[in-house]
Amino acid sequence: MGKVVIKYVWEIPVRVTHWINVLCIITLCFTGLYIGSPKTLALNPSQYIMGWTRFLHFVAGYTFTVSVLARIYWAFVGNEYSRWRVFIPWLTSEGRRRMWEVSRWYVFLSRRLPADVGLNAMAATIYLIVFLLYLFMIVTGFALYVQYDPHSFMHALFGWLLPIIPAQWLRLTHHLAMWLLIGFVINHIYSAWLVDIRVKGGVISGIFSGYKSVEE
Repeated sequence: MGKVVIKYVWEIPVRVTHWINVLCIITLCFTGLYIGSPKTLALNPSQYIMGWTRFLHFVAGYTFTVSVLARIYWAFVGNEYSRWRVFIPWLTSEGRRRMWEVSRWYVFLSRRLPADVGLNAMAATIYLIVFLLYLFMIVTGFALYVQYDPHSFMHALFGWLLPIIPAQWLRLTHHLAMWLLIGFVINHIYSAWLVDIRVKGGVISGIFSGYKSVEE
């Protein structure tokens, strides 16, 4: 076993956007579920329960959009562990080999996990898909939002989707994508815990501090 060193892996923008996304996804899921299937929680209309719920949903949506765009920007200016190239390992034969090795480890067909300082090849590919799902949620969410203001700048950005896909289908796909994200969150927590227990590299603590234990 080689010498173990502490390495700075996750820069501040990566960690900040990660936790902003966590808070936003939680807020968006709970408020979105209520908006889609409202319950009678108010004793009179002045309590404005649905109005405040929609307001929180919109604020979280705007915040989530800024956070996702900031993380995409950092994929072009950040360190080697956060660069966009990390998320497309399958373009090279070495990357595809590492994806295969990691996937075998995840399903307990292999005892050896390839050593990666940042994201492993399989996780990086999944995160790329998740970020595409983020963008899908942003576009469909704003398309639904701007239909009530057809003369706004936001409608010019996202309203083009409404003639292509009916609003009800947008709501349905937006709702289904939410459940895909919830499934990802469950798997993400489990996978991070599993890797942290087996590798002992500070996977979970690293997203707070930025540092991981790495074997030279």
